Amino acid sequence: MKKYRKIISAVMASAMVATLFAGCGNSGDSGSSSADNTAAADNAADNTAAGGETAAAGNNGGTTIKIGGVGPTTGSAAVYGIAVQNAAQLAVDEINAAGGINGVQIEFKFEDDECDAEKSVNAYNTLKDWGMQMLVGAVTSGCSVAVSEKTAEDNMFQLTPSGSSVDCVKYDNSFRVCFSDPNQGMASAKYIGENAIASSVAVIYDSSDIYSSGIYEKFVAEAANQPFEIVSAEAFTADSKTDFSVQLQKAKDAGAELVFLPIYYTEASLILSQSSTLGYAPIFFGCDGLDGILNVENFDTSLAEGVMLLTPFAADAQDELTQNFVSAYKEKFGDTPNQFAADAYDAVYAIKAAGEKAGITPDMDMSSMCEAMKAAMPQISLDGLTGVGMTWDASGEPNKDPKAVKITDGAYTAM
Repeated sequence: MKKYRKIISAVMASAMVATLFAGCGNSGDSGSSSADNTAAADNAADNTAAGGETAAAGNNGGTTIKIGGVGPTTGSAAVYGIAVQNAAQLAVDEINAAGGINGVQIEFKFEDDECDAEKSVNAYNTLKDWGMQMLVGAVTSGCSVAVSEKTAEDNMFQLTPSGSSVDCVKYDNSFRVCFSDPNQGMASAKYIGENAIASSVAVIYDSSDIYSSGIYEKFVAEAANQPFEIVSAEAFTADSKTDFSVQLQKAKDAGAELVFLPIYYTEASLILSQSSTLGYAPIFFGCDGLDGILNVENFDTSLAEGVMLLTPFAADAQDELTQNFVSAYKEKFGDTPNQFAADAYDAVYAIKAAGEKAGITPDMDMSSMCEAMKAAMPQISLDGLTGVGMTWDASGEPNKDPKAVKITDGAYTAM
């Protein structure tokens, strides 16, 4: 953790002022052979799940490496979960087509948690019964924290692509691909201040959500070091997240030029719509939770024009690896991948790199595999979609440069 904080504080000023944001990924073509392998893996999964004690112990008999995934594929945060599921499957297909991990094929199975912590734990248990040996997930912070209690008890290796709460990686078996909430808050305040985007800022945040409140607290702390003033800070909760007229009116009356939204895209879409109704048109700035706002049903996406957000991936980046990933994702799923997809894709390739470094074999039980993966993660470096030369500390935190995007002409554009 100390190493990560030291590195990110050093790179943020130079990375953001220069706005030299680039993304790379490990991409390849997935063909009929990988599809056949996946179909065969599904059949093997059914047989293993029916096998009983061996599967429950996290040992699938030595034929494949079983990776599970947990996240919301239904409900208000489904955009996140579907993206993670799709991109992880794409990475699995590519890796299998290229020979797997240490010559062994991967099986991948994803369970819906509806962005509910209790259901996320249930999903984890379902996957454990299936024979899961490693977990990619959970997708959201609250669910990832809940599941981490179980993975710690079982000593199962857990790599969350997008769980950003500090507590997501409080155990030594847990790692993450994304930045933590505090560092998103600090990075946002630095970016606004160092680029002189606004001199007066309002904040609207969810005090009942650990993701939102964690970012908010660090944002306020760093804002004291920046040349802008927080003129309004208004909270809402899970029980009051449909009407934001009071929060917006206070921001407007205070003369806020920019409104910082450390929240998820569903609520953000309502705020942008209601702000337009009030005749209030500030700059809106958010973090990775806003990624998905262009996909909200019945939302006028023209209202999101000019919205800025810190996110480690832009689908329009011109490097070859990003273009290959976007092309393959669009071909397979008929959609443009978002940052959560990129995080998940990198997560699976990080597992491949660490698994090969550790020399894991499919006959290892979940605890033995976890010990090997924990030792290997701080030794790997990954050129991924969300960062070049990414490394990990034993604390579970990634080391990589931050990036930002702006919504321009209805698309996320690298800044």
